[in-house]
Amino acid sequence: MASLGSTRTRAFLRLLASIGTSRTQDTLKLLPFVVMGAVAVVDLASGPTAGLLSMLALGPAFASVACGLARTTLVGAVALALFVALGLYNDILWTSRTNITMIAILGVTIASVLASAGRLRHERQLADVRSVAEAAQRVLLRPVPRRAGPGIGVAVSYTSATAEARIGGDLYEVVTTPHGVRIIVGDVQGKGLEAVETAAVVLGAFREAAHDEGKLQGVVVRLENALTRELSGEQFVTAVLAEIGAGSTITVINCGHPSPMVLSADGKSWFADPPDEALPLGMSSLKAIEPMPYHIPFEPGGQVLFYTDGVIEARNGRGAFYPLSSRAHLLNGSDPQLSLDALRADLLRHVGRPLGDDAAMLLLRHRVTYPTASAAA
Repeated sequence: MASLGSTRTRAFLRLLASIGTSRTQDTLKLLPFVVMGAVAVVDLASGPTAGLLSMLALGPAFASVACGLARTTLVGAVALALFVALGLYNDILWTSRTNITMIAILGVTIASVLASAGRLRHERQLADVRSVAEAAQRVLLRPVPRRAGPGIGVAVSYTSATAEARIGGDLYEVVTTPHGVRIIVGDVQGKGLEAVETAAVVLGAFREAAHDEGKLQGVVVRLENALTRELSGEQFVTAVLAEIGAGSTITVINCGHPSPMVLSADGKSWFADPPDEALPLGMSSLKAIEPMPYHIPFEPGGQVLFYTDGVIEARNGRGAFYPLSSRAHLLNGSDPQLSLDALRADLLRHVGRPLGDDAAMLLLRHRVTYPTASAAA
């Protein structure tokens, strides 16, 4: 029921957004006629000395903002018709002044039609680019399963710092393999298309290695090899890899990434720091400490939150960082996705403006399972 409520809520919000956009478009399309009607009424009331006829050119000028070619042409024709009618009514038609005004209205109409044609062409091109980008984004960051094995709930949240983008330099993936459920959450150094390309390399290598490698260390080696071939200069990727196997623990390898936050069933929370600091992926040439696996508890009723530094480094207007540890209680809702959505909403309220960096979060919840009646017997 909670999942159904979440789906209905999102659908309702999308409907409100579409209604708002539709009303704005309708208002912009009616605006030229409203302006021209107002000019006509004021001119009739003021008489020929007011000199308002030139303002009829505002009609086709406004039409070029939201109207198509036919409607913009119609608005220009209406502007010229009103000009002639008002000129005849005021007995000032065919004077040198009105002739110049008529030419100006005609010129603005022609310019508006051309501008409308250019706008429509650019809108079509932008729509094509967005459709391709959305397809690429769906391939790169695929929807993760809501469940990862018996009794394991999964929720994800991604907020891109780039306007109108769904992805950036942060990445995540959950795959079910013969070795258990394996997870990666990472953050590519930098922003823009280059960061997206690097994220694609990491995710592609992880999806393949997660199935092939028997140990989590082997997956890390495969990611290092892939990045060594692709990265140049001083680029790197921080990442945390996890494996949910048998038992009540999660195996974690942290490569220079923020430590996951563990929430126990009794409400306590802490950050599962690695025993040794390891360098990010892509910096193996420095021959530093190899990232070693460690274990964190994952008992029934417990949760583990993986996140990127865009979450904990988000600042409000006073420069205060987002206090993730004190917001852990927001994850105690009945549905993991709704709980994570509440945490994301709180993060955005804390910042009060668009985020300065991408922020990805992945929540694992070990659901409490109860024995069936037959099993208890």
